[in-house]
Amino acid sequence: MKQMAAMETDEELMERARRGCRDSFAAIYQRHAGRVYRFAVQLTGKTTAAEEITQEVFLALLAALGSYDVRRGALVSYLLGVARNQTYRKLRLDRPGVELEEDCAAGAASAESELVRLSDVAWLRRAIAQLPPAFREVVVLCELEEMDYAQAAQVLGIPIGTVRSRLHRARGQLIEQWRVSTARAGERVGK
Repeated sequence: MKQMAAMETDEELMERARRGCRDSFAAIYQRHAGRVYRFAVQLTGKTTAAEEITQEVFLALLAALGSYDVRRGALVSYLLGVARNQTYRKLRLDRPGVELEEDCAAGAASAESELVRLSDVAWLRRAIAQLPPAFREVVVLCELEEMDYAQAAQVLGIPIGTVRSRLHRARGQLIEQWRVSTARAGERVGK
């Protein structure tokens, strides 16, 4: 059954789930839960909030089985759009910054190189979290989730040009944050 579900499209699985097939809904969950979770983690910076949001997204999908229309767009776009709405509703992300949980993996060959890598990753996570929510969303979708502009536009419900513009401005803000950060680091080293 799992092999068969792996070969089916989202549309086919949704149709079978509409008719009451639990295995089809489980296959949809298996296929997309990881991506929804990563998206929620990147938006919130909190693993516990992301877990709750992921569950809420699939509960919403279950409730919407009869009304979901595959012609309106890809299922993953629908799911990430619901995740975005749940995130805003749950965490009120209309403020510029979000606290991040520390969530780093150890075990590198060189302790020094691992520390440098982790500090860069931690810096980037903090920098992304400090972006305005509209910029943070496009960075998460286009850079971290590797969606194209059209997919991100569909998730966010905005024109493609707005996605491009926000992404360009977000990258500019991240570059400026990097410059300020490295300048401060250079000042500390020079003292």
